[in-house]
Amino acid sequence: MSIDHLSATASASPGSSPGGAAGAPLADFVSRHVGPDSADTEHMLAVIGQPSLDAMCDRAIPGAIRSESPLRVGAAASETAVIDELRALASRNTVLTSLIGLGYYGTVTPPVVRRNVLENPAWYTAYTPYQPEISQGRLEALLNFQTVVTDLTGLDVAGSSLLDEATAAAEAMSLMHRVGKAPADAVVLLDTRLFPQTIAVMRTRAEAIGLPLVVADLRGVTDEASLAAAADGKHVVGVMVQYPDASGEIVDWAPLASAAHAAGALVTACADLLALTLVTEPGAWGADIAVGSAQRFGVPMGFGGPHAGYMAVHRGLERQLPGRLVGVSVDAEGHQAYRLALQTREQHIRREKATSNICTAQVLLAVMASMYAVWHGPAGLAGIARRVAGLTADLRATLVAAGLDVETTAFFDTLTVVVPGRADAVTTGFADRGINLHRVDDDRISLSLDETSTATTVLAILDAFGVSSPDDKETIGASDATGIPAGLERSSDFLTHPVFHSHHSETAMLRYLRRLSDRDFALDRGMIPLGSCTMKLNATTEMEAITWPEFAGLHPFAPADQTEGIRDLIDQLAAWLCEITGYDAVSLQPNAGSQGEFAGLLAIHAYHQARGEGHRRICLIPASAHGTNAASAVMAGLKVVVVKTAPGGTVDMDDLRAKVETHRDDLAAIMVTYPSTHGVYEDTITELCELVHEAGGQVYVDGANLNALVGLAQPGTFGADVSHLNLHKTFCIPHGGGGPGVGPVAVRAHLAPHLPNHPLAPEAGPETGVGPISAAPYGSAGILPISWAYVRLMGGDGLRHATQMAVLGANYIAARLRDHFPVLYSGQDGLVAHECILDVRQITAETGVTVDDIAKRLIDYGFHAPTMSFPVAGTLMVEPTESENRHELDRFCDAMIAISGEIEAIRRGEVAVADSMLRHAPHTALNVAGPWEHPYDRVDAAFPVGVDAADKYWPPVSRIDGAYGDRHLVCSCPPPEAFES
Repeated sequence: MSIDHLSATASASPGSSPGGAAGAPLADFVSRHVGPDSADTEHMLAVIGQPSLDAMCDRAIPGAIRSESPLRVGAAASETAVIDELRALASRNTVLTSLIGLGYYGTVTPPVVRRNVLENPAWYTAYTPYQPEISQGRLEALLNFQTVVTDLTGLDVAGSSLLDEATAAAEAMSLMHRVGKAPADAVVLLDTRLFPQTIAVMRTRAEAIGLPLVVADLRGVTDEASLAAAADGKHVVGVMVQYPDASGEIVDWAPLASAAHAAGALVTACADLLALTLVTEPGAWGADIAVGSAQRFGVPMGFGGPHAGYMAVHRGLERQLPGRLVGVSVDAEGHQAYRLALQTREQHIRREKATSNICTAQVLLAVMASMYAVWHGPAGLAGIARRVAGLTADLRATLVAAGLDVETTAFFDTLTVVVPGRADAVTTGFADRGINLHRVDDDRISLSLDETSTATTVLAILDAFGVSSPDDKETIGASDATGIPAGLERSSDFLTHPVFHSHHSETAMLRYLRRLSDRDFALDRGMIPLGSCTMKLNATTEMEAITWPEFAGLHPFAPADQTEGIRDLIDQLAAWLCEITGYDAVSLQPNAGSQGEFAGLLAIHAYHQARGEGHRRICLIPASAHGTNAASAVMAGLKVVVVKTAPGGTVDMDDLRAKVETHRDDLAAIMVTYPSTHGVYEDTITELCELVHEAGGQVYVDGANLNALVGLAQPGTFGADVSHLNLHKTFCIPHGGGGPGVGPVAVRAHLAPHLPNHPLAPEAGPETGVGPISAAPYGSAGILPISWAYVRLMGGDGLRHATQMAVLGANYIAARLRDHFPVLYSGQDGLVAHECILDVRQITAETGVTVDDIAKRLIDYGFHAPTMSFPVAGTLMVEPTESENRHELDRFCDAMIAISGEIEAIRRGEVAVADSMLRHAPHTALNVAGPWEHPYDRVDAAFPVGVDAADKYWPPVSRIDGAYGDRHLVCSCPPPEAFES
């Protein structure tokens, strides 16, 4: 996406006109989004000792970085007006019958799942389940997802989702190389009939770390000799195949797997979950790893995403899995409970030594896919697959009988047809009839049927080919015929757990979904004050358009003339983000913040290479940085050097100067979060940028805390060269219980030529780009209308006001709690940014009360805990956001003050910490109703200060034993007998 194009878009877009003059009233929606009203604001300002919001920001934010002019983003007249604008954009898309395939297929979202999961804030406003006691509903749903994946793939352990199929394949590539312990020049072999976007994403990843890839036709590989020949004689560490492949062919890969294993290599299958209900599971023919997408399990195509990718592995590789893994454990009473397992392998702990940079993935979409399987059950899924396979078989038979050359002989849903020299004419002719095909090359097209295909679809295809329809049209798809070879038909059972057999009536399914959501704590219940997570309002109007078929029904590789509306929306949003951040160009392809980091670092390295300085590979990272920073740097082929933290919580500038000087000739970049993860606006940020630039490096400002900058300061103008943004934080895409997210990368002009591009959509990025980092050209485009609507509703003045109110909320909490819990870091006048860190370390040393005790006790008070032990161990980081009103802020502060009183009772010796309410929290209804041996009152335990009995949230389980779950690893739906004592 060119800078000139972005600039033109900015001047032409409906929201690009300047906001109102100083003192002009804000858009009506602002008062819906921002919690405190004017009276609350005055009270809160008085508590922190500041006369106005502007004065507070003048004191908190260094003058050198303050923006001098308002944002040139106009606000819409009303929420209705925004919906009308979105309708106009949607009307410019043309949704044809898509037979393109390549991992994206038509599917039917069960209405009970769409209404009660995708459109239900109890599901979409939850956070990653780090507090498992209040996340049991979505953890069970994710365990269902893991069971679906392990059962269908025939492997032992599956993660709870990845970002998409192509990035899952790239993760598998890295996993095979990591565990292979092979020579540096060992190769990963890719079959030529992998999906093209998958090969492209893996090439982007592999080139960054110098991992050799060889793409070859592997169908003839049956022994070690032919394997070595395919690899040009190089040592093979891993092999990857598509199953069924991109041409539609179902290949018996067992001989290849045997040859690979004999050579000491691992085998990955990129497998279609719906096909796996009918074809032999990869684990049965020798695959060690399976990856893919769960999109066709009820999740709309959405112009490319978001969708839940998956990875499954055989036993022994589970500690190498990227992303989240849900496991079964027990609570303090010995009852079954779920939690995230094996977290010590993740980037927030292992940093540059992590298995992956993935932080969160696609939980909401994994929940939808799991519920699709629960709704249909194994028989229903197989029935859908048989219908698709039957229609495809009848289509092929009729085409062959008519004399067409159908290349595919063993198949599930996809056929490749040879049309010598006529591929363009054929695809155009089909499009004129309302059908999109995939043009393979000049001589071949392919088409894929799916759940939405019917006999009418087959008749339309035959008519477009000029083939006469069968005399008896009723017979189309009516037989049991399929194209699956007899030796590759599935014989094993799957989804035998009762959950997949118990909820097939809508009444039962509705109640199951309600029962699970009732177990969880999301924003629809109360504040989630997680520092560095920005759990703000996800307004209903912002969510409205994502299920419209004009957006949801678009295939990511549909012709550009059919996607004008969504691409104009993307361009407008990119232009607004440039205006907000001060950068010159934005790519919205990264489908997570971690992938935005990766894209930004690749752009930096490509820039250095283009200038003949490819040797610059040192990346400076402050000790307080997010763990993803270090993991992303390693993925981008950079070497991490850590910069110390000064006593006041800022970057240690003396250490920075020394390390810049030491690595001057090889310095690639510094990655710094601003405001810092310590919750302060560092006044040294401009000096930091100058130091790095003077040494020839680039400055990466992590956009995780952009909610403290919008409208007040622009990274692109105060010295940064690149940032990733988190649309799921600052720009209101909901967290979904751990995804989806969007992590666009924003750059200055000199880095713009190195943004991501895509081989199947030239318009999606610069020709000189670094390659794709996501499977789809525009990543998770299906949820971009949410952020578009948020910016359009707020306008520049509203966005600035929201930032000020976020900063005010954090300072209000800091002021109220400072006498009870020390605020670890602050700036001028004791002010913090949009979050504050409460120091519990001395309390722990004196009383034994830990951050875990406080976090669990907050559940009894009806709150999700703040972020624990990040960025400083033994602390709580609190971020209230602008959306919480004063009542909720006071309720939280009152709860924390009451907990401080409970801690004082321990300090005075009135109760031992081991016998305290804090140590035994959270208290369930069963705890309180059962035998009581504690020295404190039941009522005090369950109904502490500020908790209304009528509104009480009861956690479904008591404190969970995490160590037990890791020692007894169970990551799929367990039978009841597993918990018999």
